[in-house]
Amino acid sequence: QVQLVESGGGLVQAGGSLRLSCAASGRTFSSQLMAWFRQAPGKEREFVAAINRSGLIKNYADSVKGRFTISRDNAKNTVYLQMNSLKPEDTAVYYCAASLRPAIYYNLNEYGYWGQGTQVTVSS
Repeated sequence: QVQLVESGGGLVQAGGSLRLSCAASGRTFSSQLMAWFRQAPGKEREFVAAINRSGLIKNYADSVKGRFTISRDNAKNTVYLQMNSLKPEDTAVYYCAASLRPAIYYNLNEYGYWGQGTQVTVSS
């Protein structure tokens, strides 16, 4: 069983930065594809960023490319999302997700484990 716990969300002004963290339990963290998704009110959950097991391959949604950076520390069983130049449209609940098998990284149905989410609110 894998448990994921997100932290780092909050309220920030447009143009500001936040760093989200996702702490994972279990000894299989280094073998997991990790990702961040987000869900705004009234909208479907959408892909934000993903990182492969080694941390060398990263993928981003076009809407966050150049502003957000995903990273992982396998020694600490933690994945991060550094968010810079935040915009009001980035407001959402951000979820950490993990997959223990090769996955289509942008497809939320490929991920078997999810955190409870952390709220990010960007004011204009």
